[in-house]
Amino acid sequence: MATSGRAKSGTGGASTAHCNAGQLMVCAAAIIGGAAPSASCCSSLRVQQGCFCQYARNPAYGRYIGSPTAHRAIVACRVAVPSC
Repeated sequence: MATSGRAKSGTGGASTAHCNAGQLMVCAAAIIGGAAPSASCCSSLRVQQGCFCQYARNPAYGRYIGSPTAHRAIVACRVAVPSC
């Protein structure tokens, strides 16, 4: 039986079961290098959008998610920029 995709609660909007930072690897050139985000990057950003605050609080990912280049990629993909 399938589980509902609802968030548990708290900031971020996504259940941790759906948060997978590895899905953002397609955005490495945009987030780290400042390149224009690809269509697959934008798709991944939309899927992982509810996880941004969780990633921002994680020491392993926070410096990338909070970077100016990540912000530009998020805006370029027309994904809402979270306020965590």
